[in-house]
Amino acid sequence: MSTRRLISILLSFTIPAMAVDDYKLGPLSQETPDVPKGKVIPMPAHESKIYAGTKRDWWLYVPAQYKPEQPANLMVFQDGHDYVGVKGAWRVPVVFDHLIASGDMPPTIAIFINPGHSGDTKPPSAWKNNNRGKEYNTLGATYATFLLEEIIPQVRKDYQLTDDPAGWAIAGASSGAICAFTVAWERPDKFRKVFSTIGSYVDLAGGHVYPSLIRLTERKPLRIYLQDGSSDLDNPFGNWPLANQQMAKALEYHQYDHIFVFGDGAHNSKHGASLFPEAMKWLWRR
Repeated sequence: MSTRRLISILLSFTIPAMAVDDYKLGPLSQETPDVPKGKVIPMPAHESKIYAGTKRDWWLYVPAQYKPEQPANLMVFQDGHDYVGVKGAWRVPVVFDHLIASGDMPPTIAIFINPGHSGDTKPPSAWKNNNRGKEYNTLGATYATFLLEEIIPQVRKDYQLTDDPAGWAIAGASSGAICAFTVAWERPDKFRKVFSTIGSYVDLAGGHVYPSLIRLTERKPLRIYLQDGSSDLDNPFGNWPLANQQMAKALEYHQYDHIFVFGDGAHNSKHGASLFPEAMKWLWRR
């Protein structure tokens, strides 16, 4: 037997195959009894005027450390149903409880908001809300205006929020990610932090232009965390891994405060959720 053949056989026994898309949640995504817990508050279904004829579910997270005399920071999550649960994919309230208690992020109120649906009957799946594509994939300032004029004023009736745009962040996955980026891109006077995972920066509704726009536009005061994986989507609308790499290169070209984490994940939350606690430390760092 040749030496090369022997080495190949030995390696097959000593080096296990690496699992693809095998990401796990860490300890900061697990509830701990001695960590002060914030409140998760279901809000009344919102009927929109900007997106006329639509209703949507939404929730608030208010940290245990919130004090009215100390205005809180704000973070808005699109597809809120996926982020709000303490046993779900993202477990944002649990992560926020840990990071706020440890001082790794400031006291932050979170808005978890779903896309709208028409009429009183909810779709069978929250992912199938019939206004999601229009709200999330469309470029321009309409969705930002919806948040600023319809949703956030309701929060401010009961809670004090900072006016510092560096204290406002926005997040989403897939179409929710490009939506989050669009809000900050259009209104950096309000939102200056973006958390984007498996972002749909492809031609679902013109979003493939962002890498060029970033390169051709004067740098905006944004901090951006990007994640994607090599097993993400590839379909007639575009190639998600390539689109996210193009976004990262454009941000690098213009020297944005950004980070891009590229793994082997598919079009799901596994990688992004496993990174979420460290991503929040990076995004909210002083």
